[in-house]
Amino acid sequence: MRALRQPLLIAYLLAGIIAGPMFLNLLQSGGQTFDVLAEFGIVLLLFVVGLSLNIHHIKNIGKVAVITGLAQIIFTTTIGFLLLIAMKFPFSSAIYLAMALTFSSTIIIVKLLAEKKDTDSVYGRYTIGLMVVQDIVAIFIMMVVTSVGKGNDMWMEIGTLVGKIFILIGFVGITARYVVPKLLERVAKSGEFLFIFTITWCFGIASLLYWMGFSLEIGAIMAGISLGSSPYHSEIASRIKPLRDFFIIIFFIILGSEMSLTNISNIWSIGVILSIFILIGNPFILYSVFRMLKFTRRNSFLSGVTAAQVSEFGFVLLIVGKNTNHIVGTELEIFTIVALITIFTSSYIITYNEKVFDFLKPFFALFGPDKYRQTEEKEEKYDAFVLGYHRIGWKVCEALAEKNIKYAVVDYNPEAVKRLKSRNIPAFFGDVTDIEFLETLSLDKAKIIISTIPEYEDELILFKYIRKHNKKIIIIGNLYHNTYLDDLYEAGANYVMMTHLLGGQWISDIIKEKSWTEKIFSDLRKNQKEEMLLRFTSGVNHPN
Repeated sequence: MRALRQPLLIAYLLAGIIAGPMFLNLLQSGGQTFDVLAEFGIVLLLFVVGLSLNIHHIKNIGKVAVITGLAQIIFTTTIGFLLLIAMKFPFSSAIYLAMALTFSSTIIIVKLLAEKKDTDSVYGRYTIGLMVVQDIVAIFIMMVVTSVGKGNDMWMEIGTLVGKIFILIGFVGITARYVVPKLLERVAKSGEFLFIFTITWCFGIASLLYWMGFSLEIGAIMAGISLGSSPYHSEIASRIKPLRDFFIIIFFIILGSEMSLTNISNIWSIGVILSIFILIGNPFILYSVFRMLKFTRRNSFLSGVTAAQVSEFGFVLLIVGKNTNHIVGTELEIFTIVALITIFTSSYIITYNEKVFDFLKPFFALFGPDKYRQTEEKEEKYDAFVLGYHRIGWKVCEALAEKNIKYAVVDYNPEAVKRLKSRNIPAFFGDVTDIEFLETLSLDKAKIIISTIPEYEDELILFKYIRKHNKKIIIIGNLYHNTYLDDLYEAGANYVMMTHLLGGQWISDIIKEKSWTEKIFSDLRKNQKEEMLLRFTSGVNHPN
């Protein structure tokens, strides 16, 4: 699948199909163990969904994301439901499958947009915005699904649902505002501790809400949302993703293994029909709504085709429906076929969306010139990045500010990042060995990177990544000893500072050029204190 430029989600499903009863039948002996690990996968998947639920993104792009998101949900659910009813599906199966088909894959869309460097483009920002709207609606649907059908009367179920919503809003609001910030201020200082805390928080909050009567899935989402508003959510997400991916692999392999050869002839045609509906219907409705909102044909088309696949959330929804006995048929198998076809097809369409639009330009030209215009917002770019603010970096920042060079600081100390942001200095909290974090920075546009990081291994990974994406950039490194000096130069460093050599040079200049008098030492002590004081106000006059 990697050779075919496809998301590995398809590989997991196909591996499950091959390992399942349709072919090799390898998963019989460890069934219960696999099921438990798959449950872990669901919890971690929904935790990351909640963690990535950026409500501020919707505020920034206004009503457009809400209108397009809700329009697409209503259209796909309604038409999908009628289509399934026409194909003689029972009511409950039709409504579950229609809802599962509604949601596009946030994980796949964000990953492919990031690879294309389109996350900050007009169509990229609004597509991600409508994904956020979809996620919010999906959470609400999950709550409804897990609250109804428990033997109570309708009004009791509605009252219970409303009560649960208020409890969850209060829980998330209190923890996100009062509990999480105080905990993370201490935890974020250690990457290892941050990882352990994240796992504990995820399963602890999910278990607590499960004990209070909520579903485990809702508990996982709420655990993620409560951490999502913290300034460290990107670092948390990047650290948890490898573990999530491990369990998700097992989850989707188990799903693939449940494909039955006896049913394939009966459900294949249904899967193809629903896939065509998603591949054509979603782009059509989104293109139409974006055009109504005065978006250009290009941006409307690119947004529409980006959402032309089903989501991993659909699997979770159908599994919940199956566990609650709302559905008992071949819905999961049908949805697996739809996922394979739509994800496979849309991945190529997203990758080559510009070429597809250029190919269709003659068709769009039949409707006359495009009367709408939009300007792309420019990505924030910095001429210099200073990695590590503490001992050496603050002095470098002072020099950059004096020369009116636009710079940003990257640091793994949450207190340093907080202090820098309070002075309006662009600062990013993250681990420089985390490739996903580095991809969020505009390092490929910078002219110079100055690293004060003392760890050789971290700089080696960093320099190789930077040099791979920017051949012309100047890279300045830092070492405390010369053991790995040649390795850093081979990795792409232009120059590596060695603080003991620089310190030795400084004191030798003092010996050669200054008199050894008490006044000289008094002046040096005074200058030293002034320098240390300057450290805490460094960069205040940074040019915005």
